[in-house]
Order: sequence, then structure tokens, then C-alpha cells
Amino acid sequence: MIETCLEGFKKIFGDGGEIRSFFAPGRVNLIGEHTDYNGGHVFPCALTIGTYACVRKRDDRRLNFYSLNFEDLGVISLSLDDISYKKEHNWVNYPMGIVATLKEDGMEINQGFDIVYYGTIPNSSGLSSSASIEVLTCYVIKSLYGFEIDNINNALIGQRAENNYIGVNCGIMDQFAIAMGKKDHAIFLDTATLNYEYAPIDLAGAKIVIMNTNKKRGLGDSKYNERRAECEEALAELKTKVDIASLGQLTEEEFEVEKHLIGSYVRQKRAKHAVYENQRTIKAVKALKDGDLALFGKLMIASHDSLRDDYEVTGIELDTLVSEGLKQEGVIGARMTGAGFGGCAVAIVKEENVDDFIKNVGAAYEKEIGYAADFYVVEIGDGPREL
Repeated sequence: MIETCLEGFKKIFGDGGEIRSFFAPGRVNLIGEHTDYNGGHVFPCALTIGTYACVRKRDDRRLNFYSLNFEDLGVISLSLDDISYKKEHNWVNYPMGIVATLKEDGMEINQGFDIVYYGTIPNSSGLSSSASIEVLTCYVIKSLYGFEIDNINNALIGQRAENNYIGVNCGIMDQFAIAMGKKDHAIFLDTATLNYEYAPIDLAGAKIVIMNTNKKRGLGDSKYNERRAECEEALAELKTKVDIASLGQLTEEEFEVEKHLIGSYVRQKRAKHAVYENQRTIKAVKALKDGDLALFGKLMIASHDSLRDDYEVTGIELDTLVSEGLKQEGVIGARMTGAGFGGCAVAIVKEENVDDFIKNVGAAYEKEIGYAADFYVVEIGDGPREL
């Protein structure tokens, strides 16, 4: 993959000077959805698919961006003297958000660079191609200019870029999972405190299968910010009588006692998902530690049901993949993953059943939806690095 990126770089920008190569993964969240901005727990892992970059410093203040995934857009050439957000800059707003955030933090970037990106994460799949670009760009710039930025700060810089520059009110999960990825481990992260632990993933002869709806969506245009606002409003109503800083601090029982404080049924449902999903995530990690993969699978299924019924972020495409997936032999659990409204679902499937699973679910999905889904059998990989 890096050879493809390097060839692309030389073709676009020539092969003189020092060209450096980098990689940052995508991520999948096994359980704990829409909890990260509600002060709850998440359980994501980094993947071996992700984003590659080849880069070379320039002597002037030009920033030249090119993506092998968006070749029709050509080279997008900007200047360090104007780093403001512009819609027409398209995907380049993600790396530019990092440049702007670093400059805001007082890090002087006085020389520009030529950079080519090549992503193996499907666009709009919900496997965090945007966060992968953000973490990768931060890692590249840190390495090029000698900045001291550890991986946790890399994640925080990426989140701030997404919140303040892109305008998507995301939590910390995506950037954290990518920046802190560890091979064969998922990250059990308390998003309220950033306390985390690595949990080894032993699937005992099963595989992680990602199912892509191929329904395009944009987070900024979706109802993502609306869901976040509904949760914030529900939290404010609870705080009139309950001493909490986030929905993630409540148990299911505490929520049931206090939910009458939330003035609308819709907001009650949103808050219920945040509370119950957080507790499911805690239980799921314990189940995995206990070697109880069957319970982990049941909690994945309950997570999807809640995302469908209480949070209402699934839609016919994701629901079809999950419901058809759960009919197949050898399936331990399945759920939507990511923000929803399209994107991907994730399933844990016994290795000997994976081929039939993909064939059967693919056929049922195409019959129901009218176009094909894509399937990826993925491995858990490490975080960002220079190659």
C-alpha cells in the first residue's frame, strides 16, 4: 500500500529530496456507541486498514495536498498565511484543521510541505477515515517539525480540530482509538477521565467482520449534533435534582428513578440509551476478560436494539445487515458501529462460517436494499507510526 502512495507522490510532486512515509489506522468500536460525549465508556480497537501519507518539506509557505482517493480533485494548494476553513477545500479541511489547531497551540509551522494521502478505509463507512487523517496529519507534522506531542495529545488535537474547525461535535473516541491503538487489543476508555486500559482480544477462533451499507452520509449534515444536544438537554434537566456531571455517572437503576425529571419522552429515550449503553460496555469488557464470548455477543445485540429504538440512529440499511447477520450460523453478535445513519455494522463470526455469512447476508441485503454491501474481515492493529 505504501508503494502505491509513494508512486503517487513521485508522479505528482517529483522524486527529489527526502520523502517520508507514515501510517495511521482506522478504527471500529466493538461496543459503547454515542457514549463518548456523554461521559461514558467505549471499547474500540484500531484496525490494520487505515491511511498512508508520503510527505516532503518545502522551502516556502505552500501546503500542497493530494489524495489518491479523490484524484478528480487534483492538487489542492493552500498557504500557511490563510488557514481558515473553506467548504470548497473539501477533504483537505481535515488536515488543515490540524494545522490550524497546532498554530493555535503556539506551534510555529514556518515551512510548507507536499503531501499525498492514500486511504484503505472506505469513504463514509463509519470506520473513521476523517479521524485517521487527523491523527496521521498530526503525527506527520510532529515528526517533520520536531514538536513534542504524545499520542493522547494527538487525539485531543484531532478532536478539537473536528469540533472547532470542521464543526462536528464529536467525542474523543475515534481519535483516541486511532492514536492509542495496540495490536490484538481493544481500548477500554472512560471518556470522562481519559483513564484507559488495554484489553486483549481473544476471539477463540472467531473473526471480526465489518459490513458496509455503502449508504453515504456526512456527520456534519446528519442528526449527530442533534442527538448530542438532546442528551445535553436531558442532562441539564436531571442536574436540577441529581448531582452528576454526565449521563455516564448513572446506573440503570438510578436513571429509572430519576428519568421523570426529563421533560420529553424523546429526550428520555436518548438519555436512556446513553446510560444503558455505558453499563453494557462495562459488562461487555468484563465478559471478555472472563472468556464469556457468548455474553459479549448478547450485549452487542442489545446495543444495536437500543441504537435502533431509543437513539434512532440506525435506519433500514444497518438494521437489515444486523438482522440478516443474526440469522446466520456461527454468529456470536452483531451491531451497528460508528455514528449511524449509514456506515457500517460489525459482527463476530466463527471462522468456519465467515464465507457463508458474507455470501448469505450480502444476497439478502442486495435483495432488500437494491444495491450491494461490502464486507471486510479485519485484524486489530497498532496506532500511528513512521514507516
